[in-house]
Amino acid sequence: MTEPGIRKQIKPKAQMTNDKIYDLEERTALFGENIIDLVKTLPKNPINNELISQIVRSGTSIGANYVEADGAESKKDFRHKIALCKKEAKETKHWLRMIAKANSNKKTECKKLWSEAQELTLIFSSILSPKKDDK
Repeated sequence: MTEPGIRKQIKPKAQMTNDKIYDLEERTALFGENIIDLVKTLPKNPINNELISQIVRSGTSIGANYVEADGAESKKDFRHKIALCKKEAKETKHWLRMIAKANSNKKTECKKLWSEAQELTLIFSSILSPKKDDK
């Protein structure tokens, strides 16, 4: 367990290829941290305040739900938590689009985070896909 606010070292078993982390717990945590870093740079105003609130919730809950899925007590619980990860990743893409619209100087950062949210969405979809018939 690491202390809050301190990035843990990537586990030795985590594989990296082209700077992609294949340890989903670490990858989703880093994504949440990157969302926090982005919102810290946004000016405070009525629009951004609402967008910040929404994206912090959705962007950081991906990792929290993945941690819960990793410790699931049943296959049904696991699938439910992974489905929540997918849902939150998709929602985060929406909020990134809105932040880019409200802050044109942040489009490049938002696009990078949007791409990672899309990759996470696809990963969670593939985790769920082969098991659709197991309901």
